[in-house]
Amino acid sequence: MTDDEKEPRGPLGPIRVTAGALAGAVAGFASLATAELVSAAVRPQAGPVVAVGGAAIDRTPAAVKDWAVRNFGTDDKLVLQCGILALLALFAFALGIAALRFRRTGAAGVVLFGVVGALAATGRPDSSGLPDALPSLVGAGAGAAVLLVLAGRLAGRQPDSGGRPVSGRPASGGEPDPGGPSDPGAREDWDRRGFVIAATVAAAASAGAGTLGRALNGASARGAVASRDRLVLPAPGSPAAAVPRGAGLRIPGVSPFITPNGSFYRVDTALVVPKVDATTWRLRVHGRGVSRPVELSFDDLLRRDLVERDITLTCVSNEVGGPYVGTARWTGARLADLLAECGVRPPSRGGPADQLVARSVDGMTIGSPVEDVMDGRDALLAVGMNGEPLPFEHGFPARMVVPGLCGFVSACKWITDIELTTFDAYDPYWVERGWAREAPVKTQSRIDTPRPFARPGAGPVMVAGVAWAQHRGIGKVEVRVDDGPWQEARLATEDSRDTWRQWSFPWQAAKGGHTLTVRATDRSGRVQTDRRTRTVPDGASGRHSVVVTVE
Repeated sequence: MTDDEKEPRGPLGPIRVTAGALAGAVAGFASLATAELVSAAVRPQAGPVVAVGGAAIDRTPAAVKDWAVRNFGTDDKLVLQCGILALLALFAFALGIAALRFRRTGAAGVVLFGVVGALAATGRPDSSGLPDALPSLVGAGAGAAVLLVLAGRLAGRQPDSGGRPVSGRPASGGEPDPGGPSDPGAREDWDRRGFVIAATVAAAASAGAGTLGRALNGASARGAVASRDRLVLPAPGSPAAAVPRGAGLRIPGVSPFITPNGSFYRVDTALVVPKVDATTWRLRVHGRGVSRPVELSFDDLLRRDLVERDITLTCVSNEVGGPYVGTARWTGARLADLLAECGVRPPSRGGPADQLVARSVDGMTIGSPVEDVMDGRDALLAVGMNGEPLPFEHGFPARMVVPGLCGFVSACKWITDIELTTFDAYDPYWVERGWAREAPVKTQSRIDTPRPFARPGAGPVMVAGVAWAQHRGIGKVEVRVDDGPWQEARLATEDSRDTWRQWSFPWQAAKGGHTLTVRATDRSGRVQTDRRTRTVPDGASGRHSVVVTVE
């Protein structure tokens, strides 16, 4: 180690240590802000926080993902990003303090962070290659330079032959403790004024770079926003019938039959929601058994015969009684018709492909059974949701919707590629991580009211909720009070077998603590099991119950 790299080994006072931590924080801020600016020239997903966060999601065990969704819900991505930033802040503080003695080592630590970000960015499924490494590497270079400058201002100073302080190492005896009680003049041991000026300039420049980067990244999405704002969906050739009278119970606390777009659950791995310009979007269909490959533009898709259907979607991460289920009115083109035009046949008719792999613009891969997609159900390439173009969070400009299958094997958002293959030949994203290849929705039911630990008054209490078994339909719902007999609930009018069904049960509540349990029976006669399982690998099972105290 050279002398100019190693700083004096005298004691470090609290003021100087704090300044070192601040230097690390400013250097970290400079690194992230510069990376934000550079990512505007590459793509927003190449930024180090997003890249590292995405890599963390890719490598997180399924059980941990399940825990995060269960505990943080749709805020899991925000929690992950905040966690990454907190760890980066601690790392930056440590590097700043280390740079008080070893400037080059501290700067090398910043560069190491850049290398990690670059590897994460280039290793993502949607990576465009080496350009994705640039934001992290350039940002790390800027951060390292800032740390070297600030650490230089914090270096100890020795007196010259005339007693005046100069930069460099102490002539002897190590370095006095700045601000220490034994040396009143120690506060002059480092260039405090130079440090404050340099840190202020660096922070201001970084803030400007970060603000400009965010503005440029926002501008890059304006075309996508404009393409959605201009879009007027064509009238579907096969519109959905009005929701039948009586399908939606007017009982306080029960979920609305149609879930508003803003309330519809969102569970995916995208830390940055892709904003895709519909005017440049393309969908490619190819693979085994595709005798006529095709590439569609968004206008091509809109010119197809569109249908409109009410369909309930369910996430495989939905716990028993959980919130990750909702119903929307979807508008789109029939996926089976498009596949048939490309020459695709289902396996039951001799087709060589049994798996349809859908790819998203963010690199996500989702595998669906070809047989299910082509068996006559309303599997859609959806372009509309509840009468408007798809929200960006839910897949604009186009996504897959397949009733009866959990979302992780059917509901590819921001879809851009469809490949026909086999389950033996290819494992999509979630299968690689321990989830099932196929995941039909299980027969489930939920008590929406009364809520857990509610304290209703004695007398008539309305117990109500929803039940679902998409593509089979709900035939019966029963409620049990404590260990009593199962009693049949009143079912709301059925919209279709692809939607959930509301139910209600008038209960004469007696004072005391009670447990209410619900079970559903689908139209195939299958009764909701009482066997409790977790969500991995193909969805949770069991019966929902709530505990209430009647006063």
